[in-house]
Amino acid sequence: MKRIWWKEAVVYQIYPRSFMDSNGDGIGDLKGILSKLDYLKELGIDVIWLSPIYESPNDDNGYDISDYYGIMSEFGTMEDFDTLLEEVHGRGMKLIMDLVVNHTSDEHPWFIESRSSKDNPKRDYYIWKTGKDGGPPNNWESFFSGSTWEYDEATGEYYLHLFTKKQPDLNWNNPEVVKDIYSMIKWWLDKGIDGFRVDAINHMGKAEGFPDDPNPEDQRWNTGYKMFSNLPQVHEQLQKLNKEVLSHYDIMTVGETSGVGPQEALLYVGEDRNEFNMVFQFEHTGIDSGVQGKWGVEPWSLLDLKKIMSKWQTELYEKGWNALFFNNHDQPRAVSRFGDDKKYWSESAKLLATYIHTLSGTPYVYQGEEIGMTNVAFDSIESYRDVEILNYYREKVVEQGQDRDEIMKRIHHKGRDNSRTPMQWNTSEQAGFTTGTPWIAVNENYPTINVEDQLHDPHSIFNYYKELIQLRKKHDVFVYGNYELILEEDEEIYAYTRTLGDQKLLVILNFFGGTPTFRLPNSLKVEAKELLISNYSVEENEQIEEVTLKPYEARVYLLK
Repeated sequence: MKRIWWKEAVVYQIYPRSFMDSNGDGIGDLKGILSKLDYLKELGIDVIWLSPIYESPNDDNGYDISDYYGIMSEFGTMEDFDTLLEEVHGRGMKLIMDLVVNHTSDEHPWFIESRSSKDNPKRDYYIWKTGKDGGPPNNWESFFSGSTWEYDEATGEYYLHLFTKKQPDLNWNNPEVVKDIYSMIKWWLDKGIDGFRVDAINHMGKAEGFPDDPNPEDQRWNTGYKMFSNLPQVHEQLQKLNKEVLSHYDIMTVGETSGVGPQEALLYVGEDRNEFNMVFQFEHTGIDSGVQGKWGVEPWSLLDLKKIMSKWQTELYEKGWNALFFNNHDQPRAVSRFGDDKKYWSESAKLLATYIHTLSGTPYVYQGEEIGMTNVAFDSIESYRDVEILNYYREKVVEQGQDRDEIMKRIHHKGRDNSRTPMQWNTSEQAGFTTGTPWIAVNENYPTINVEDQLHDPHSIFNYYKELIQLRKKHDVFVYGNYELILEEDEEIYAYTRTLGDQKLLVILNFFGGTPTFRLPNSLKVEAKELLISNYSVEENEQIEEVTLKPYEARVYLLK
């Protein structure tokens, strides 16, 4: 397997609005991030990923960009960014940015021109269509509820937006659009950034002729999803982008690609494909959704998780590369979702960390994950800020009259604002995030879950993450080892080996609150062993042929 720096890295995602506020306006900013770089270095982070910091009207918290070359004033200035980049590099870390080029803001100068008249030179920068039968051009549904089409009275046509109506989709079939985007990407790379996380990139191609979705009742997907996701023209464009731009820099690229399986993913990340280094896939984050799609709240099965993740681990091995995560800015907090954020909060947070950092791929740590931050359950819809949550509530409760308590329950479990509450730095007012009023309320559990307390506790979740990251740097088998599932049918224990040459890891994870017995398979011969890390104290000479595991127990052995 080809060895390269981004395979060996651990990435930390910063959601700038919620990370650290330096000036008391309640909004995190670049100087705030700068003040915490030593904290990230202490954790052992190699790469920092910044969610969008570009100029934006903030309809979708920065994922609606109005100026690709400008910094949002709330976050600071380009000089602040240049200083941040220099200081990141000075500490031996790298910085990647979000690249949002499926769509722009409707306040971007391109769109302002595009909508001004049908014969404007930039009309074709976006996707405009006439209506059908008194309504939109087709039946496609937006990811944020409602039609993907917005009627524009000035020109009597509809424009396409897969996300909010203030995020019109760019027309990647227009060579002028491609040329302008390439210029912008080169500008940032020449500035010295180390790569991109590419937002919603699998949607840049749309079905020719924009036909109706023939199966709108399929609840697994938004209506129209297959008409604007993972189409062949996406790969044509990405290979061109790689050849003409990305391949000329020593950078890391990760694409956000919903709805792909391993074989589809290899079209994006296959080492002979020349597109991306890795992709985010979301198959494992759907195991608790059921027929309600994203907003479902269903019991999840460890057997399902094993099946999905083992498939990804084995089918990409030596062919492509995995991105490993449970948390990000679009997902609820993992310890609340897949662990126990009450009785076994620390143990289950450490277990999930062990899992992510012992698989084949590049681990991503989302801000606050390393201290076990949890979901938040605001009583009032007015306390939420996310456009997806607000649209969902309006559609289900206000327009359709569905039960408010049931919808709020789903929002508490799955809403994106769970991951967007401010970082909990200490026990002072507003968790040390700001001296002002935060843009979204701080989770009220910050007096017991915060960075300051955990830095001084050798048994904290933070220090467990730090130890895991150090182990990954010390032992190549963590990065490059072959994954093999054992105890495949066990409904409580997830166990596997990682093998590289004569190095072998044994990972034992009890994913629930029971006390199941782990029995070493006869096929696995152990002559000697070294316990590398565990989230409970373990007797030094304890045999592993048969072990009664504690609730949410995690152990990693180096077998000899």
